[in-house]
Amino acid sequence: MTQRGRATRPTGPAGRPRRSEGPRTGDRAGAPRGDLAARRARLREVIEPVVTAAGYDLEDLSVSRAGRRHVVRVIVDADGGINLDAVADVSRAVSAALDEAEEAGGDIVAGEYQLEVSSPGVDRPLTLPRHWRRNTGRLVKVTVRGAAGERQLTGRVIEADDARVVLETDTGRVEHPYAELGPGRVQVEFTRLDEIADEEFDGDDIDDEDDVEDEER
Repeated sequence: MTQRGRATRPTGPAGRPRRSEGPRTGDRAGAPRGDLAARRARLREVIEPVVTAAGYDLEDLSVSRAGRRHVVRVIVDADGGINLDAVADVSRAVSAALDEAEEAGGDIVAGEYQLEVSSPGVDRPLTLPRHWRRNTGRLVKVTVRGAAGERQLTGRVIEADDARVVLETDTGRVEHPYAELGPGRVQVEFTRLDEIADEEFDGDDIDDEDDVEDEER
C-alpha cells in the first residue's frame, strides 16, 4: 500500500517563519491578481527543478493568505506514489532552495510564509496522462465529449498511455483519446467482506482482520 501523507513546516532560520523587512506594495489582503501570478511563477522557477531532481513531479503550486502570512502549498507525486519520508525530504529540499534563492535575490514571498508539501488526495482531478496511468485499476467517473454531445462514463482504468485511456465499463471495454475526456474523478469503493473471502481464502488459516484492512486500503 502506498502511504499518503503530508509534511508542514515553516521556513526561515531556526525553523521560524520568514519575515520581510517591512510592508510591501500588494502584499496586503486583496493584492492584485497579477502580483500573485508573478509570485507563483517565481516560486515555480525555484521549486520545480528541486522536485524534478528528487525524482518527482510538481503537480500543483499555490499561494494563499492565512491571516497575516502566506501559505505556499506544494503538491508532488510519482509513479508508485510518495510516502511520508519522501514528502519530508522534498519539504526540506524545497525549504533550503527557497532560503538560497532569497539570500541571492531578495524575498520571493513578502512577509511571513509557511511551506506545506503534500501528495495528491484521491479527490484531485485526473487531467494529464500520468494521472490516469497512476490510477490504473481504480474506478473513475469522467465526462466524454462526442458528436452527440457530452455523457457521463464510469469505468475502471485498465490501461493508460500518452495518447489514450482504456476503461472497463458495465457494457464492456472502451477506449478514448484524452482529447475526448474531461477531468476524471476517482470513485471511492468499499470492498464487500464476501468478496474478500472469495478472493483471499485458499484453504489455509488466514488473519481475517489483517486481510480486510489491506483490501480496504
